[in-house]
Amino acid sequence: MEYSKEFKAALSNFSSIEKDRLIFRLLKKDKLLSKKLYFELIDQETTDDKRDAMEENIREKVLLSSKYIGNSKYFLSIIRKISAEITEHVKITTDKFGEVSLNILLINKILEYNEDLNRQRFDTVYKLYIYIINKVFKALVLVKKLDEDYWMEIDELLSELHQKINNNHYLLKLCNNNSLNLNWLKSENIPDSLDLIMKEIKSQGYLR
Repeated sequence: MEYSKEFKAALSNFSSIEKDRLIFRLLKKDKLLSKKLYFELIDQETTDDKRDAMEENIREKVLLSSKYIGNSKYFLSIIRKISAEITEHVKITTDKFGEVSLNILLINKILEYNEDLNRQRFDTVYKLYIYIINKVFKALVLVKKLDEDYWMEIDELLSELHQKINNNHYLLKLCNNNSLNLNWLKSENIPDSLDLIMKEIKSQGYLR
């Protein structure tokens, strides 16, 4: 939304008390903005601290949710909630590296249960695997936007992901069917135009 000069001038004319009241009213309605301002203004934890905490959170919650793998619909709903927590972390901290690393970590932790997943029928895990493949595509697009200094660390996560996908026959088959080239699971091999490639794949009815 564009704000006119007149509107900005009117806000500037508010007294300090009026501005404070307005700010607190807005913060009550926008919890995310409140958390972001708290982080930026007074939180003693750094972005790295927050990311470390999120990594531990992901490990714990995927471990706890693993007992529901047989109930794929419920398991996926838990994974989506964990993903939403990652999104909130990124919005609060603007952690671009974490946006990539945390999402790949989430996928890797899910696939640590390949033995259990491989025992499920294809139709029961299909939505989970399509969700994972979409997440991989999005993570790879974001990798290309990171400074190359981060690539080595990301490649460790991607190498682990590559191995885990290869150990999951249904997921590997779906990756091939949805044009996810596993050679892209290395930062330097990711196409510059992967976002456009992904759109084209979706336009053909895949990734859903």
